[in-house]
Amino acid sequence: MSDPFEIPTHCKAGVVVNEGPSFHLEVQMVPVPEPGPDDILIRLNYTGICSSDIHMMQGDLGLPPMSSFGVRSPGHEGVGVVVKLGSNVKNFQLGDRAGLKPIMDTCGSCVHCWDDKETYCKGAIHCGLMVAGRCILASLGQDQGLTMVSGTYQQYLVSPARYASPIPDGISDEVAAPIMCSASTIYRSLVESAIQSGAWVVFPGGGGGVGIQGVQLAKAMGMRPIVVDTGENKRTLSLQMGAEAFVDFKETDASQAVIDIADGIGAHGVFVTAPAAYKTAISFVGERIGSTIMCIGLPAAGSTVLGTDPCEYIFKNLTIKGTLVGSRRDTAMALDFARRGMLRQVCEVYPINRMPEAVDKLRRGEVAGRLVINFNWED
Repeated sequence: MSDPFEIPTHCKAGVVVNEGPSFHLEVQMVPVPEPGPDDILIRLNYTGICSSDIHMMQGDLGLPPMSSFGVRSPGHEGVGVVVKLGSNVKNFQLGDRAGLKPIMDTCGSCVHCWDDKETYCKGAIHCGLMVAGRCILASLGQDQGLTMVSGTYQQYLVSPARYASPIPDGISDEVAAPIMCSASTIYRSLVESAIQSGAWVVFPGGGGGVGIQGVQLAKAMGMRPIVVDTGENKRTLSLQMGAEAFVDFKETDASQAVIDIADGIGAHGVFVTAPAAYKTAISFVGERIGSTIMCIGLPAAGSTVLGTDPCEYIFKNLTIKGTLVGSRRDTAMALDFARRGMLRQVCEVYPINRMPEAVDKLRRGEVAGRLVINFNWED
């Protein structure tokens, strides 16, 4: 019988070629990294594919490109098995299941880390990208201590043991992988919105990966979700996952339809996961007083402005707020919803050799729910 923890010298990875607007992805063999004393080596079984990955490969967020930090593989939604332990690691054992999130580590000692804002830590290591905050200094030659981290498009990855997420029993890897980013991210936004049970909440672009998990979580938290999107696949998925209504923006005046559904007044909250929806987000609140618009989806840098006449903020007590990705606690909470059956399968699974096809499909906006890659399946 082969050793289940036998580690190869090389592994498969989705590698970006021709980074920028005309990028494409190739599956290549890359070296397997070695964990340090405080790290674990994880053999990923699944990775999710996120729209943020497309931004990283296109390089359109106004950040230095991935390649300037030696990063060739994006990705930040990985789940697998611990196959090697650093000498100081006490919180994981060989064979434990573990997940990698958009943030791989933080400094642990700044005001943000102390105040439940760890994802805004200036020393945070972003999985598959660079060191947040320090990246700009590094690009200017002012910081030589940069850590470079490949993302979850690579099957074997090193993670600081303290920041990896334990995966509870009862949740399959293909369900857990998207929870690492999309579900924990939207959970954070739902909590920070402070919207109460019974409120009408709108998810423009809600048929996508982040939005459809937001629909399920909002339902579980007692809210009344409405999805604004287009296409029969997304309509079916949205209603199956708990949306009270689906509005097809290509068939009707979406803003008026939402207002009519939401008691003829308007939504209490709008969760914008699709950047194209920012231009109409405020219209969904109608005449509702005290509504909140939550900004989640990342548009290309400089491409979108969200705002209105200040009088509308004043007379409607309107709040606009942004949230980043989920913290370790947010991820644990989202996993617990899945463990209790309140977050269900919303993904289409592709084999590793078809990862480039899956990335292109997401890039074209043709995905209902989430795409995940199975590293152990070739087709």
